[in-house]
Amino acid sequence: MDIDVRGPRFGAAVTTVVLAAVLVTGSGLLLAWQALCFAVGAVAGVPRSPYGLLFRAVVRPRIGPPAEFESPAPPRFAQVVGLGFALAGLIGCLWGPSWPAMAATGCALAAAFLNAVFGYCLGCELYLLFRRATTARH
Repeated sequence: MDIDVRGPRFGAAVTTVVLAAVLVTGSGLLLAWQALCFAVGAVAGVPRSPYGLLFRAVVRPRIGPPAEFESPAPPRFAQVVGLGFALAGLIGCLWGPSWPAMAATGCALAAAFLNAVFGYCLGCELYLLFRRATTARH
C-alpha cells in the first residue's frame, strides 16, 4: 500500500530539528531518541514511526487528503540508512572521540534537510540505485 508523500517529508523536517539540536547540544540522549525513531521506521515502516504517527494524528487532518502517493520501500530504506548514521554517532558519543559522532550526525542532518526542504531523499535514491544494481541482467 502506497503512502502519503508528505508524511516522510514531515518526518524529515522533525528529524532535521532533532539532529540540529544534537549538534548544538551534543546530547547523546537526543541522538538515541532519533536512532529509535529511525529503527521503528525501518522495522515497522515510516507511517508507524513516531513522526509518522504524529503526522497522521495531528498534521494530515489539518492539511487534507493526499494528492500524491509513493511506495513505502524507498523511505523505509532511507530509515535504515539514517539508523546507520545515528548508531555511528551514538558509538562516537559513548566511546569517543566526539568528532566521528558529530560527523555522522551531520551527514544524517544533511540528508534529512534535503528531504525536508527540497523533497530530495538521498536514502530513497540509494534504494533505487541498489535495486537497479541487484536486478540488472548481465
